[in-house]
Amino acid sequence: MNIVQRDQKVKLSDLLPDFEVLKVGLGWKVDASGEEFDLDASAFMLTHDNQVRNKKDFVFYNNLSDISGVLQHSGDNVTGGEGDCEQITVNMKAVPPEIGHITFVVTIHKALERQQTFGRVNDAYIRVVDAKTGKEILRYNLEKEFYSATSVVIADIAKFNNEWYFDAVGVPFSGGLEAIANDFDLDLTKK
Repeated sequence: MNIVQRDQKVKLSDLLPDFEVLKVGLGWKVDASGEEFDLDASAFMLTHDNQVRNKKDFVFYNNLSDISGVLQHSGDNVTGGEGDCEQITVNMKAVPPEIGHITFVVTIHKALERQQTFGRVNDAYIRVVDAKTGKEILRYNLEKEFYSATSVVIADIAKFNNEWYFDAVGVPFSGGLEAIANDFDLDLTKK
């Protein structure tokens, strides 16, 4: 298993030559205050020029699968805890050719209303697992540099020169899931 650092890119075929289906697990723990604290994982499929084709290319707790059959979300975990709190399965063989990035995001549900930030989140990580064997092939642990963030664009699986790479993006973001979706010109309020 490989630990990657922020801004590091790793060619997936170097770690797993014949990958087909990957599980992307996200985990976290919250401080011991006992306060309700709900983190949510989501994924956006983007074209090569970083656009969302349509609202159906996005998975989160209220939309568990995308229109192409590439992404499958495990469902909402509202408490965190040991191991993967939420998983997104990625069928790499089904990725449409116009898709160049799959971007993974973690947001704190109702962060502004509850005055919560990632400064109170411990042991947050994203990891990639071979779905066939269950073997973890890489992990990116979030450090405390996201202290004041309410959302983090945590990683990309991106295509460069016909090869898929894991990119530990690690970009803090203010606002929740709706704000990130708006950044991709995706309006979650429209049906």
